[in-house]
Amino acid sequence: MKWLIWCLTIYGLLIQSVYAIEHQQLKTAEGDQYDVIAISNLKQLRLFLKNSTNQQYYKSFNNIQKNLKQCERLSFAMNAGMFHPGFSPVGLYVEQAKVIQPLNENKGLGNFFLQPNGVLGWNKKQAFILTTQQYSRRDLNVEYATQSGPMLVIDGKINSLFLPDSQSNKIRNGVGIRNNKLYFVISKNSVSFYRFAQFFQRNLEVEQALYLDGSISSLYIQKNKRNDQLFEMGPMVGSVNQTDCRVK
Repeated sequence: MKWLIWCLTIYGLLIQSVYAIEHQQLKTAEGDQYDVIAISNLKQLRLFLKNSTNQQYYKSFNNIQKNLKQCERLSFAMNAGMFHPGFSPVGLYVEQAKVIQPLNENKGLGNFFLQPNGVLGWNKKQAFILTTQQYSRRDLNVEYATQSGPMLVIDGKINSLFLPDSQSNKIRNGVGIRNNKLYFVISKNSVSFYRFAQFFQRNLEVEQALYLDGSISSLYIQKNKRNDQLFEMGPMVGSVNQTDCRVK
């Protein structure tokens, strides 16, 4: 009986590991191509900014993996919010329930300040994407949160600031949410804000979506051996596989 329980436990952990992230490559009718990483296991999802030992910014996916426990493996990672030249977050940044950078409700220039901007946050059970104004009015129990902007999709509708015929095309990445499942997306080709938001609305049918960044957009997928290393980054989001830690 003990052997059976042990086998079922290991099987459950393996299944959980397999379905913690789902990676798809999708192409739209317009010819735009996207990598989509769906995250359902929020317990494995973290934000990364600084090495806790020496307080140095990670800046790269490789540095995150180097500083994980020996039994942990980074299975997915992506840049996760805009940052200053010194790599500090422009807006709210919460890591392990500690507010590192407060909510930024100021006005300014650049994509971050296009309205409405918003916040991605989660704890072990619940994830959310809210406008900055909505977040400021709520007392939420978050373990991780990052602020960016602009919002791409708000209550199922594309941000009205975006122009369908815009010729401002860049590699872009962002995140959407539907039924408590997070969809992290990066474009393979350069796209406009409108086409990027349209992908979240039409193809993923998300309720809310938030822009994370453009130009420096980067992705790490362990399974596919993809590890973008062209740019140094500030805040990063990653899913950490701890299966080996649990079964030993």
